[in-house]
Amino acid sequence: MAEFLTDIETLRARARANIEQGPITDAYGADRERVIEVLNEALATELVCVLRYKRHYFTATGLNAAPVAAEFLQHANEEQGHADQIALRITQLQGSPNFDPEGLTTRSHAEYDDSSALLDMVREDLIAERIAIESYSEIIEWLGTKDSTTRRMLEDILSVEEEHADDLLSILEDMNA
Repeated sequence: MAEFLTDIETLRARARANIEQGPITDAYGADRERVIEVLNEALATELVCVLRYKRHYFTATGLNAAPVAAEFLQHANEEQGHADQIALRITQLQGSPNFDPEGLTTRSHAEYDDSSALLDMVREDLIAERIAIESYSEIIEWLGTKDSTTRRMLEDILSVEEEHADDLLSILEDMNA
C-alpha cells in the first residue's frame, strides 16, 4: 500500500478553499456537469418507471391480478425511492434535478406503457427493468473510481432493479405455465 502523502495542514487548507463547492473537492475526478446530465436521465427513467408501475397497479385485472398488482405497487414505491436518491445526489453535486414533465419520456431510458392485458404489463415491466440494468451497469462502468459516491448509489439501485427483473421473470413464468 502506498504511503498516505497529504499532510494534515494541506488537507485543512484544501477544505477551506472553495468552501462554496460543498462536497465537491479537488479529489472529485469526474466531469460533474456530465454526471449531472446522466443522473437527470436516470431520474427521468425512474419517474417513468414509477408512472408505468402505478398505471399497471391500478389497471391490472383478471384472475391473477391481485398478487401481480401488489408486486407492481411494491416496485413503484421502490422506483420512487430510487428517484429520490438520484435527485438528492444531483443536488449534492450542485445540480438541479429535472422533474419537468415536458420531455420526461424522451429523457428516460425506459418507455412508458399503457398495456391493458396483465401478461403484456409484466412483459413491458421486465423489458424496462432490463433497460435499467443495462443503463446503470454502463453508467457504473463509466464512473469507475472518479465518483465513488454516485457509483455506489447506482450499484445499490442496480441490485434492486435486478431483483425486480427476477420477480417479473418469475411472474411471467408462472403466467405462461
